[in-house]
Amino acid sequence: MSRLPPLRLLTTFETVSRLGSMREAATRLNVTQPAVTQALKILEEHVGAPLIDRTTRPARLTEAGQQLARATRDGLDLIADTIEEIRISAGLEEQRLTVACTIGMATYWLMPRLTDFYARYPDVMVNVQVPPTDLPTISPGTDLVLRYGAGNWNDGETTKLFDETVCPVGRPALVERLLASGEGLAQSPLIHVRSTETRHWAGWSDYLSLRGLGKPGNAGQTFDNYVQAVQATLDTRGLMLGWHSITDGLVADGSLVHWPEGALDLGTGYYATVNPSGAQKAAVKAFVRWLGDMRLALETRG
Repeated sequence: MSRLPPLRLLTTFETVSRLGSMREAATRLNVTQPAVTQALKILEEHVGAPLIDRTTRPARLTEAGQQLARATRDGLDLIADTIEEIRISAGLEEQRLTVACTIGMATYWLMPRLTDFYARYPDVMVNVQVPPTDLPTISPGTDLVLRYGAGNWNDGETTKLFDETVCPVGRPALVERLLASGEGLAQSPLIHVRSTETRHWAGWSDYLSLRGLGKPGNAGQTFDNYVQAVQATLDTRGLMLGWHSITDGLVADGSLVHWPEGALDLGTGYYATVNPSGAQKAAVKAFVRWLGDMRLALETRG
């Protein structure tokens, strides 16, 4: 014999114990009163003890019946709550997405713009994931990735967001002083970003070589991510290579300035790739539409 009786018997018993009447329970369950009586007898046989004291009028629960009534009520409540949580979660899943990108992209490009996204789509929740690599990949649980490169990915539908240009930036007073002194970029205090996770990004040596300016003549300071490098630049500790996705907001508000005629186009850009498994989610479609609007806004300003 199974340890648990059929759920039908337990729900009938719970209704009788809650209403205190077999007749009312039968009406609530839309069955006949004899059907309720029969269900209770079968349940008592399964339990091995009487659950209803039929010698009283109206009939009352026995001690065993009271024990089972409490357990049944708690169990059915837990089942009902769990089903409701599942329903809510299933509904929310369509309104939730996970975006993966670099820490620099998340901090300086995506997060400041999410206020606009939430204003348009207040019911959508965006989880921003920052993996340790500078080239996020489509992985289980990730709906969309924003990444830097040439756009030659085939793990999902890929759309270009903007060209990623680079230009040295620094505090206005520092740039003004360096220009007045006549020191070239190679001899200026430089802030470097070097780590195994930034290998896809050009560094000062690459930039100076492409511009025909020689090699860095100043050891400068080195950090392992662009958030630290930006803070060091804001602290007037040197110049950093300013990427569009990272420093354009700081240039726009005057915190940093570009080195005159220092912009360099490396033929790269930022791209959005949608995980095929989540492409039909309502939240993902909304985010892709919003990214399209951001791209058009950038093109208009450009």
